[in-house]
Amino acid sequence: MNADYINNPKMDEASSKRGGLNKFLILHNDDFHTFDYVVDALVEVCNHDSAQAEQCAYIAHYKGKCDIKKGRFDKLNVMKQELLEKELIVTIE
Repeated sequence: MNADYINNPKMDEASSKRGGLNKFLILHNDDFHTFDYVVDALVEVCNHDSAQAEQCAYIAHYKGKCDIKKGRFDKLNVMKQELLEKELIVTIE
């Protein structure tokens, strides 16, 4: 681990906002949207195939959340905004 990181833990947050570190886009379960709606949104926004989108929707439904994409913060933030426009509950961790 880098000595700068140990001395400055906020460096991780700053780096991730610039897009330097891998983060996860997390889909959270809700009681409002249909299964098909969520699957279609994941296919459209995240470029998942239908099987992958279905698996993510099932995991979010049964476990409460699912990491649907891994990548740089700046790339994930674009997808997050699109999914928020579709009124899905998503976060970046």
